[in-house]
Amino acid sequence: MKTLTLDTGALIALERRRQRVWQVLHRAATLGVVPIVPADVVAEWWRGRSDIRETILGAVSIEPLTADLARIAGEAMATVRGATTVDAIVMASAAQRGDAVYTSDVGDLERLRAFFPSVRIFTVS
Repeated sequence: MKTLTLDTGALIALERRRQRVWQVLHRAATLGVVPIVPADVVAEWWRGRSDIRETILGAVSIEPLTADLARIAGEAMATVRGATTVDAIVMASAAQRGDAVYTSDVGDLERLRAFFPSVRIFTVS
């Protein structure tokens, strides 16, 4: 299964109806690529039910946080000074599948590439 990973910034961009990220999702659907969102990203993004939030959640697959994923993210945080938990989990999630990450926060995720060099990062803006 082909996948791509979305972080909190990508979900916010979807919610704000940013054309570029919606184009990415439509293209992914056309190619049979499944957008993955780590569960911690949903917690960081969710601020109550709305029609657009429900539409977004219906268009993605939510990945649960496993112990292995949490350990890998923790190791990344120990290596990359200033890395946040959510960003480290997003990068660990993408790395385990060889995904690209779509984000509005390229800088923070680029720093984590020191630990996850195979992950490609794309902006949603």
